[in-house]
Amino acid sequence: MRIYTRSGDHGTTGIHGGERVEKDDVRIEANGALDELNAVVGLLRVKLGEGHEWQGMLKRVQEVLMVVMSHVATPSALREKNPNTLPEDLDRWCEGEIDRLNGGMRHPSTYFVLPGGTEVAALCHLARTVARRAERRLWTLNREDEVPGVILRFVNRLSDLLFTMARGEMDKQGTEEERWQEFLYKKRK
Repeated sequence: MRIYTRSGDHGTTGIHGGERVEKDDVRIEANGALDELNAVVGLLRVKLGEGHEWQGMLKRVQEVLMVVMSHVATPSALREKNPNTLPEDLDRWCEGEIDRLNGGMRHPSTYFVLPGGTEVAALCHLARTVARRAERRLWTLNREDEVPGVILRFVNRLSDLLFTMARGEMDKQGTEEERWQEFLYKKRK
């Protein structure tokens, strides 16, 4: 089987349903950001090594991202024909993982932190920023063609989960986070 088709040599690419769109179409930009996020999560998994407690969770994230990308690649009018099942509880699943990780940490999150600390924490922050970009591209697409709400919520919560993982890594290693400034909204309470 050839990997190249030459069908994209003139600036278009195919989407689910057979339509061809420009390679910089908002749908392709959104899927590109999701694909990049999946690759960064893969890099994080490699860095963690086999047997790390996060491997199962991150593998599920990658598998879900593949399903999400298939739905983003499908225009809303054709989405019912997409054979990939989109779980409806993705945001709640992320929230559960966030709560579990937070429950094991010694200090609550009350500061903006500078990304870094350890290589794993820095990779979590990199993945978080790519998730935020993917979320922005998804909202742009949503203005043109409705994106399922579960996808929008999932990508938002996924960035929160990746932030929490970065904090969890720092906490586990006993490394102090480099604080930038306190969350103002938490000061007002």
